[in-house]
Amino acid sequence: MADDTSLRDIEEDADFGITLSDGCRLSARLWKPKDAGSDPVPVILEYLPYRKRDGTCARDALTHPWFAARGYACLRVDIRGNGDSEGLMQDEYTPQELADAVEVINQIAAKDWCNGRVGMMGISWGGFNSLQVAALDPAPLKAVITLCSTVDRYADDIHYKGGCLLNENLGWGSTMWAYSSRAPDPALRPDWRAMWLERLENEPFLPAVWLRHQRRDTYWQHGSVCEDYSAIKAKVLAIGGWGDAYKNAVPQLVEGLPGAKGIVGPWVHKYPHFAVPEPRIGFLQEALRWWDHWLKDIDTGVTQDPDYRAYIMDGARPQRWYTERPGRWVAEEYGATTHIPHRSLHLTNNGLSDGAGALRAEVSSPQDCGAESGEYCAIWLGPEMPGDQRRDDTHSTTFDSAPAEDDTDIFGAPRITLRLSSDQPQTQIAVRLNHVHPDGATTRITYGVMNLSHRDGHANPSHLTPGEPVRVVFHLDHIAYRLPKGHKLRVSVSTNYWPLIWPAPQAARITLHSGTMNLPVRRTARRDECQFGPPTAAEPWQVETLREANSLRRRETDMTTGIVSLVIEDDFGKLRDIEHGLIAGSVARERWDIHPDDPLSASGTCHWTEEIERDNIRLRTETHSKMWCDADTFFLSARIEAYENDECIYARDVSDQIPRDHI
Repeated sequence: MADDTSLRDIEEDADFGITLSDGCRLSARLWKPKDAGSDPVPVILEYLPYRKRDGTCARDALTHPWFAARGYACLRVDIRGNGDSEGLMQDEYTPQELADAVEVINQIAAKDWCNGRVGMMGISWGGFNSLQVAALDPAPLKAVITLCSTVDRYADDIHYKGGCLLNENLGWGSTMWAYSSRAPDPALRPDWRAMWLERLENEPFLPAVWLRHQRRDTYWQHGSVCEDYSAIKAKVLAIGGWGDAYKNAVPQLVEGLPGAKGIVGPWVHKYPHFAVPEPRIGFLQEALRWWDHWLKDIDTGVTQDPDYRAYIMDGARPQRWYTERPGRWVAEEYGATTHIPHRSLHLTNNGLSDGAGALRAEVSSPQDCGAESGEYCAIWLGPEMPGDQRRDDTHSTTFDSAPAEDDTDIFGAPRITLRLSSDQPQTQIAVRLNHVHPDGATTRITYGVMNLSHRDGHANPSHLTPGEPVRVVFHLDHIAYRLPKGHKLRVSVSTNYWPLIWPAPQAARITLHSGTMNLPVRRTARRDECQFGPPTAAEPWQVETLREANSLRRRETDMTTGIVSLVIEDDFGKLRDIEHGLIAGSVARERWDIHPDDPLSASGTCHWTEEIERDNIRLRTETHSKMWCDADTFFLSARIEAYENDECIYARDVSDQIPRDHI
């Protein structure tokens, strides 16, 4: 592994072109050693729609030059139809997107400055498509580092969870409605205006696309690598964070993909060399060990690393944001968590008990239960984490344990088994595992939701027969969390979890007849069982701040109508790139409304403003979207407006109606 005394001088190409077989030119940012022509190097590909010129610059600056100086060519590609690349984007993870990536890999591997080996790396979208491209097995692709990703696009992404509709389906779809509406940098594309207008005219409103697939059908099977892990031949290092939405993929990959290694820290949806909460780790050093071994045949010892390294967080008081999570690193030499022993806890009339007992409990929550759920995916670094659960617990049916006799390390995915009946044919439940502090403050440890029409699987849902008991089994999200001695566990069950999931069409009353939680409990870790180097990075992105960033979350109650609202305002600021001068700014606004007594009052609205400025050119898009429902139908509307120097040059409206399918 290269040390700082053997760093190579690097060069950058800000608009490296890759022309595909159909003539579409993709734009890339390329960092590589200056002497790569005489001493070829492997390539690390990051392939995204999030704009290399003004979108991912901050993290790109910290990461790619660091690898390049240590003997790699780093290629950050804007996918078709985004940033400075030509063409049009139709959806996420399409066969076209993946085929383009394979073509990029094959082209780059043939360059005289490449040694013929390629690695693929990415977080979120880039982590998803790294795995999906690896499943296509392009010959030069030898290794992957995937962060904050999923193996199952239906069960564990921003669309559906437990067969319930996530409101993030509208939220993130509206984000992409805004992101992909932006023009190329006028300094790079003389035909930027024509490219922009073509994008605007063809921009898909993706929430409607995704909402047309309410079951786990072939649409979701495409790109879900859990369908066939054996298709992945590249060596995979998977990384995640307990503060992120994507908590499950790392242990799933370690268990399902031979040779895969996993690391999970306390972080939100960020690369771990600059993530929060701390402690951060030397991610770049860990990644370099991976690349050096699989792309340069240097024995760095990665094959001897424990299969699974995870951070057990100390139980902490509930906060909307954490800067640090005390805890310790633990290591599992073989596998991830399936071998961890389980403790069975029973839901009874007397609480949460080690022994079985009688249970008959009713659950019927107001529609706004879930107000303390936090953001589905904490990413913007605002007050996004789950709050004190006591408010939601008053609207739930709860089961408390006795105080813990010793520190308890929860390590894995708790399994919930319930026997229940409902007075409605269509309903859902949310189950939270909470940490109750001695003074009553309550921290959410982990959670899961289940659309009860999906109790037998996500492909062929069926309604309940009112009053007829059914057995329901599902897992809560993976977690690594220490419950301190003397503190209690609480299982909280509700029939709603707004604004995280969309409500069922009728308010329901559920009767619990029996219930068990199988809790994975690891031997108590008294010290760190593995270590990482300190975080390091290349020089940060040089910018001038023209408007500071700011995030706001507030609740409102209309005393006349009774509607309760969550209002989100994220101003991401406005920056000027010191090197090339492009100015970019963004503001996102969301509002989620519901009446506590009426599931059909639910609505979500999103409004994004995107700005680009260069010299005497000022470009702006305003995107709007809304979703509401009745008992049988989802309704969506959206609008996109484009402005050049404050003159509206384009506008388009979209509306759609989509039948509810057991949701």
